[in-house]
Amino acid sequence: MKKQIKLFILAMGLIAITVSCKSKDTDREANLDPAAHKVKVEEVIQTSNYTYIRASENENEVWLAVTRQEVEKGKTYYFKNELLMNNFESKELKRTFGTILFVQQFTTEPILVNNPTTQGAAPQGTSPGSKQAVPEKKTVKVEPADGGVTIEKLFSQKSTYSGKSVKIRGEVVKFSPEIMGKNWIHIQDGTANGEDYDLTITTMEKVNVGDVVVFEGNITLDKDFGAGYAYSLIMEDAVLVKK
Repeated sequence: MKKQIKLFILAMGLIAITVSCKSKDTDREANLDPAAHKVKVEEVIQTSNYTYIRASENENEVWLAVTRQEVEKGKTYYFKNELLMNNFESKELKRTFGTILFVQQFTTEPILVNNPTTQGAAPQGTSPGSKQAVPEKKTVKVEPADGGVTIEKLFSQKSTYSGKSVKIRGEVVKFSPEIMGKNWIHIQDGTANGEDYDLTITTMEKVNVGDVVVFEGNITLDKDFGAGYAYSLIMEDAVLVKK
């Protein structure tokens, strides 16, 4: 009899735990950010820089592209801050996608309203210099280019450099090819102006993470490409002067 009572109590405890977990999951789903999407992964294609994902949302299928990472087929994911590209050609896959979303925030956790752990957050960290994830601050020390500027000087005196061509040396900490017809590069030189320690560069040049490079390009302020791709300062159409 005592054994049966113990088993009954144990069973009731497990039921209570299960109900509690389901209740929490329901509450979280109800608190989803309205700008976030919930999708099920149907297909995964890995390339050297990107993970391409065919996903379904409310019986509609969509192709997503995220920075290369492990993604499981059949699993549920959440995403936000996406940029729509039409007729995007992946040279590595030798394939053209009619429509595809380049996603900044992609996670297994629900993206909740007013939750600092998921709202606009990413493992790489963020910077006031842009509204999307940027690489974490690296321990680098790079000498300025001859006649060039540092990241600290560029951001602290950005109005001075607006619309002008400048030269800068830094270490490549992120390289994202073939987005909107350009390659996107993040460099750091060990200097900073407050929380601005990373410079985003658009270019047709190809480099590798870890390269120390010198770029020359035009400085644009308050550039907004849409879908979260917004920059208080960005170097555009840059050319590689010296590696």
